[in-house]
Amino acid sequence: MVWDWNIIRKIIEILWLIDIVLAGWTVFRSHRDIASTWAWLLVLIGIPYIGFLIYLFLGRQISHDDIFAIQNEQKKIQDQYLTKQQEMLKQYDMLPEKEKSERARMLTTLNLNTDSAFITFDNNVKIFIDGTKLFKDIIAKINNAKESINVEFYTFYSDDLGNHVLKALEDAARRGVKVRVIYDASGSLGTKPSYFDNLRKLGGEVQTFISTSSKYWFRTPRLNYHLHRKLVIIDHKIGYIGGFNIGDQYVDKSKKFGHWRDTHLQVVGQAAIMMEIRFAMDWNTSCRKSRLPKYNLKNLDKLKLKRPTSEDQVAMQIVASGPDSQNFAIRRGYEGIIAGARKYVYIQSPYLIPEPSILEALIVSAKSSVDVRIMIPCMADHPFVYRATEYYAKYLTANGIKVYKYNNGFIHAKTMVSGSNICSVGSANQDYRSYMLNFEVNSFNYSPKLAEKLKKIFEDDLEQSTLLTNEYFDEQSHWRKFKQYFSRLLSPIL
Repeated sequence: MVWDWNIIRKIIEILWLIDIVLAGWTVFRSHRDIASTWAWLLVLIGIPYIGFLIYLFLGRQISHDDIFAIQNEQKKIQDQYLTKQQEMLKQYDMLPEKEKSERARMLTTLNLNTDSAFITFDNNVKIFIDGTKLFKDIIAKINNAKESINVEFYTFYSDDLGNHVLKALEDAARRGVKVRVIYDASGSLGTKPSYFDNLRKLGGEVQTFISTSSKYWFRTPRLNYHLHRKLVIIDHKIGYIGGFNIGDQYVDKSKKFGHWRDTHLQVVGQAAIMMEIRFAMDWNTSCRKSRLPKYNLKNLDKLKLKRPTSEDQVAMQIVASGPDSQNFAIRRGYEGIIAGARKYVYIQSPYLIPEPSILEALIVSAKSSVDVRIMIPCMADHPFVYRATEYYAKYLTANGIKVYKYNNGFIHAKTMVSGSNICSVGSANQDYRSYMLNFEVNSFNYSPKLAEKLKKIFEDDLEQSTLLTNEYFDEQSHWRKFKQYFSRLLSPIL
């Protein structure tokens, strides 16, 4: 057989046609938003066959069986306390007197309707923006634990900080404290299941999240749909929620990132019980693969509405979202804060890849004379993501929003503060991945004092930041601009 150009061309055309058919079948058989569908078609058709390898790692969705298991487990637990919650709220005003405002009432109702997010009032909150101080505090509380310790992180590295946390957990298990750990295998690459063997021998229970296997280091070739939550709950009354993970880079031990600037809250009060309920849902849905005993939640009897005893106490809702729900609770909570802003909105996020609804809400607020400020890092931890962040920073700057580049290391905080008494701190970034692809959890807080503290922290960070201007972006090289535009095309899948 003679291989002339006509035969080669025919083979290429047939292979290309097969690629197009496979790409269409692969993308359209899954439920996705339009932007994500077109982005994956661009990858699968524009990079024949290699695109399928990319899709294998980045595009595969969580299975319908797993989705059903998550939804079923959540329904079981939520049904236990929703009726009780509604009965209590009939007898109790939604917010304490000093936190009452139309904006706060609308936001609490929005979170209640999208995520059944029960509001608690008797919470004493401490802010941590330094990882060394945060983990010193967490380890101290673990060392004093009497009943239970629940740890849930996207990243649990087997490095120096990981070893210190693990030793404290082992000591607690040795004392007879019930210890449970959930971590995400993708976010904890390099941490093998055997790392926790001694904790297991001492009676602790450890499992990877539902999207991966507990028996193998890395079984599922999928980089989406992972546990991105960061929670610690101790003795049913002390909770930690925010952006820090367990790893040396989070305590300033990374040469690449230098100072790690993040935000975490320590919460003492009934919001810790709501964090524990969230943990129980994640634990029980993961037990389906790990075969570990389910979490028998007995703390609902302790869930009673208590009036705040001081102005320092914070009204708080724990709001979760993930690909198991189409309510997009955290994203809609963000939209509610931005849309309701009258004076200012301050946002910190390591990634700025907002979907259209958030993008338009930001622009509408800015053009309505609301002071909208966003702070992003000065360096990349993911090249494509950072170039897409630069693209949207340029776009928002051109539309009157003040975007700042934080220069004192890497800013990883996920915060939003607006008005006299509304703020949010948690794990959710301003990007598609946090809005739709990963499992996130945030605290939505209603407190003049906490909002003022977070506003002051933002303003202090401004002193170590650079305001980005139209001229700054105009002076960038053509190659850098091309990378920004190209990354923007891929933004729905980054």
